Amino acid sequence: MTDRLPPIPLEQLNAAQQAVAQAVIDGPRGALYGPFVPLIRSPELMSAAQQMGEYLRYRSAIGTRLSELAILVTARQWDQQVEWAIHAPIAMAEGISPAMVEAIAAGRRPAAMTDGEALVHDFCVELQRNKRVSDATYNAALALFGEHGVVDLMGLNGYYTFLAMLMNAAQTPAPPSSAAPLP
Repeated sequence: MTDRLPPIPLEQLNAAQQAVAQAVIDGPRGALYGPFVPLIRSPELMSAAQQMGEYLRYRSAIGTRLSELAILVTARQWDQQVEWAIHAPIAMAEGISPAMVEAIAAGRRPAAMTDGEALVHDFCVELQRNKRVSDATYNAALALFGEHGVVDLMGLNGYYTFLAMLMNAAQTPAPPSSAAPLP
């Protein structure tokens, strides 16, 4: 598999690309990697995407641990190796158990989850597989997270699906990771 949109040396970026690259580098990510490698070709799209992603990843209303869980479920649904390689270690550092990560990688529902973890997992799987969420799952999420949290959970699914589609089409290679690749 050939990387269709490989890294562009920083000195070869045009002014708009340099500005948005610097914004990513200066932000909490600290470097230009993963989805931002293909996205740099569209500076305005990259700017909007990185702002949304920064909010969803670092400040979502459901918290970082559950956001990372939603990211893993979405990466698994899309067989997205880059996001898996980046986020599986982060999810475990945030308190998602290695057994949960392993089950998600295998496409199984994890056996031992808190109520919040089970709700996020099931919400994401329903949304990704069925293209909708049942009333029961939606109402449970609404009761636990409120409207703000439910919207952020839907946003996490949408944003990471966008990145998965982008990197799957671009054939972006996964970075080195302590996490095993998705089967």
